Amino acid sequence: MFLLAWGAAGRGADNLLAAPWYVENGVMAVSILTLMALAKLSWDAHYFDGYDPSTPLNVVVLSEEDREGYHRVYFTYEAYPGNAVPSLMALPIGTEGPYPVLVFLHGIGQSKAFLDEIAPHFANEGFILATFDQHMQGERKLKDPTFIEQGLALRRRGALTVNEARRMVDYLDTRPDVDKDRIYLIGASYGAVTGATAAAFEKRFKAVVLTYGGGDLSQLAANEEVIKAVGPLTGYVGRLASFFGAPFDPVRYVDGVSPRPILFQNGNRDRIVVPAAAMALHRAAKEPKEIKWYPSDHLDLDPDYIHLVIRDGLEWIKAQDARLVAERAQK
Repeated sequence: MFLLAWGAAGRGADNLLAAPWYVENGVMAVSILTLMALAKLSWDAHYFDGYDPSTPLNVVVLSEEDREGYHRVYFTYEAYPGNAVPSLMALPIGTEGPYPVLVFLHGIGQSKAFLDEIAPHFANEGFILATFDQHMQGERKLKDPTFIEQGLALRRRGALTVNEARRMVDYLDTRPDVDKDRIYLIGASYGAVTGATAAAFEKRFKAVVLTYGGGDLSQLAANEEVIKAVGPLTGYVGRLASFFGAPFDPVRYVDGVSPRPILFQNGNRDRIVVPAAAMALHRAAKEPKEIKWYPSDHLDLDPDYIHLVIRDGLEWIKAQDARLVAERAQK
């Protein structure tokens, strides 16, 4: 009614229906929205493009050294041609391989250097631990990005992390000290969000630990930090996150991990990955799956639980590994 009244006053009621500007503008608006929707669909459909196991890895070992409890290897590999991924690997000392391996995906604000804090736990139990700097972190930090560049990089980071984890497995498959049938994945926080998808796509991961992760981006956006920042706009932020991050949401993929087992570890007081988001991811997964709750906040906010969570995750992986070894012996 407002548009009709405005048009009548400005151009005369007799000329309204004949006015080409009215029809043309409407058609143009619909056309633009349609093109935007098609572009978004195409963008989403090609989100995970780029993984190619046939391209050279071009591994470069930059340094090796013994540290307390593990042998540390600093190296790069190319997940995409011409793009070296800075990586670390911790190997057991004093025993002979081939070893089982855990690929570790770190949290959103961490880097590969976190390996040095947790490596002895795994090396002492006979596991190799391997990780890499995710896009935007560690040696791959962006230099003075604009707000838009940072947003686009964050959207791209999910796909890169998934494909780079798969290329890490390609590299591990080339190493004689790796037992290629005993490769596992553990992801923490953002690494659990991306790890759910990586494990769904990469069938060589035999078991998966998702530590303090979740799904359903509208639920993930409804955490305490977002609520503090935007208050009553939290719901809109959640809807925007769901729209623009749709191809990244792990609830779309996690059922693809089955029949390989998953352990979910979550805090029932988590203010970052709220329990509703944790349960959304757990519900989307198929059996076999387990969930273990801790009376804690997110781990970086409640660090007293870190070693307990690591210990429980490692014990679960050891049990899965022992089962695989026993099944292989029976064949």
